[in-house]
Amino acid sequence: MKPVKVGILGLGTVGSGTFNVLKRNQKEILGRAGRRIEVAMVADRDVERAQSIVKGDCEVVADGYLLVNNPEIDIVVELIGGYTVAKDFVLKAIENGKHVVTANKALLAVHGNEIFEAAQKKKVIVAFEAAVAGGIPIIKALREGLTANRIEWIAGIINGTTNFILSGMRDKGLDFNTVLKDAQALGYAEADPTFDIEGIDAAHKATIMSAIAFGVPVQFDKAYVEGITKLESIDITYAEQLGYRIKLLGITKRMANGIELRVHPTLIPEKRLIANVEGAMNAVLVNSDAVGATLYYGKGAGSEPTASAVIADLVDIARVDTVNPEHRVPYLAFQPDAMNDTPILPITEVTTSYYLRMQVKDQPGVLADITRILADLSISIDAFLQKEPLEGETLVDIIILTHQTQEKNMNAAIEKIEQISTVMGKVTKIRLENLL
Repeated sequence: MKPVKVGILGLGTVGSGTFNVLKRNQKEILGRAGRRIEVAMVADRDVERAQSIVKGDCEVVADGYLLVNNPEIDIVVELIGGYTVAKDFVLKAIENGKHVVTANKALLAVHGNEIFEAAQKKKVIVAFEAAVAGGIPIIKALREGLTANRIEWIAGIINGTTNFILSGMRDKGLDFNTVLKDAQALGYAEADPTFDIEGIDAAHKATIMSAIAFGVPVQFDKAYVEGITKLESIDITYAEQLGYRIKLLGITKRMANGIELRVHPTLIPEKRLIANVEGAMNAVLVNSDAVGATLYYGKGAGSEPTASAVIADLVDIARVDTVNPEHRVPYLAFQPDAMNDTPILPITEVTTSYYLRMQVKDQPGVLADITRILADLSISIDAFLQKEPLEGETLVDIIILTHQTQEKNMNAAIEKIEQISTVMGKVTKIRLENLL
């Protein structure tokens, strides 16, 4: 059978890993795909470096349009990243009738609806297993493995940089900035880590998983996004004393009045498996009606782990290239006419439990004032911790865990608590999920 000709846009960390794994494991890949998968062309601005990687095994060009317009190329692998030129290349490849494999979660989270619509019209495949959680096959699990299930919620540690930082803060008791510098020195964090530490990268991935799980369009602009930059090591310590770990979670839930789509630091009971995912590892917990809870764990980034997912998509396309397009697995799991417009809930409508920390004057009546405000807004207390003041100090930390309530009620309570004369400064609020 005619080999599948592949063109790779971008021969950076993932691109070079993809090229090397395809070459190294070509016998296994041929046996699984039933067709030889060959890299025929690579496009990279640094032609000399790219040539040193491919070692004459394929053509190297600097202009990506030469690749996407090449009639010999069957599949374009987009590994450039970003929203702009990558989008232009992907849409041009689709226009030319080529299948596309991408690891670009930002592109799909923001422009996925446009890309999938264009691909449907041209009857080509857009595959993106590598866009979420690196080498973990979570897209295939959601889109195919759990197809018999009604998915209720997903909660994932889907950014290795932030998990590395939070693990370091917990293990060493260091502050955020110190651990961030360590992460940068070790290569876990970029020189500009904004997308990671502000939760944007995780929100891109959560947006894609939410669309697949619930049959809705990708709606990144409606996701609530909160990073870890304001998280203090003292809260990680207090959380552990109460039996919890703090992780940056991407969460999406099916609710009666809409879909929750949010990324933020979250307390998780330490007995949960996902709470014990440390370092730069990723994990995704999916709860659905038939199978219950399933956990997917592994490397969420890196050259060859991500290449593994890219090549899995290439093999899938090689297998089904000749299948009637109407019989292929839909891009977002649901057939286009079965997609729905269930709204994404604003964060004020989200219902969850909370961790509250406040610094108060060490005098009678303070706790009574706080609990009265919570009770007036129908917020019940699950656990309470009061630290003894240090010798000579007049201020003390109070930590409260609440039962579930709507965010707008909690915000109203915090606003009133901060007005109490014996409460000093702002109340720290972190959301809590039991993930039962």
